[in-house]
Amino acid sequence: MFQTSGRAFLVGKDDIIKNIMGKRLNRHFYTRSTLKVAKDLLGKYIVRKLGKRKLVGKIIETEAYIGPQDKAAHSYGGKITPRNKIEYLSGGRIYIYLVYGIYWQLNITTNFEGKPECVLIRAIEPNSKLLLNNQTNGPGKLCRWLKLDKSFYGEDLTKSKRIWLEDRGARVKPSQILATKRIGIDYAGPYWANKKWRFLFKNDKI
Repeated sequence: MFQTSGRAFLVGKDDIIKNIMGKRLNRHFYTRSTLKVAKDLLGKYIVRKLGKRKLVGKIIETEAYIGPQDKAAHSYGGKITPRNKIEYLSGGRIYIYLVYGIYWQLNITTNFEGKPECVLIRAIEPNSKLLLNNQTNGPGKLCRWLKLDKSFYGEDLTKSKRIWLEDRGARVKPSQILATKRIGIDYAGPYWANKKWRFLFKNDKI
């Protein structure tokens, strides 16, 4: 059993499960307001294909980063680097990078080309009946579980054959979403650190 965002899960050792087909999210979904996308990602599913097998998890926690004005964003001030250049393309691509030299962070780019914004996926709920022992209740952990690395940098989620996002029909009401401060961005100063741009479910189930 593990807990994240106030909920507990019982999952098991066999993290490879059969996929229940949903509708792949298209470009239009991602090329909208980043705050809107960050909320609408709750309840959507990440599908990671590994050969003939699939890992599937429901997104349950996100954070929005809105550069260049956002001091917590890598694109603050309009900065362009080899690491963040993918953010400047149209939304729906993977922006992945290392923190502390060991933890991969899965971000999804948003908005239109030339607007470097993204959503960090902070936690997912594995779609499995077996025990996973705390393997997806944090951004670094979920990347490890999904077996993501630098090779996914720039991956187009609308076209990729190895990872994509699906809508499986769940409808999340605004009243079900809790907005809180983002985690670990005190360096951005009080104004940006206090922005309630982290989103998760208020209750155990949607």
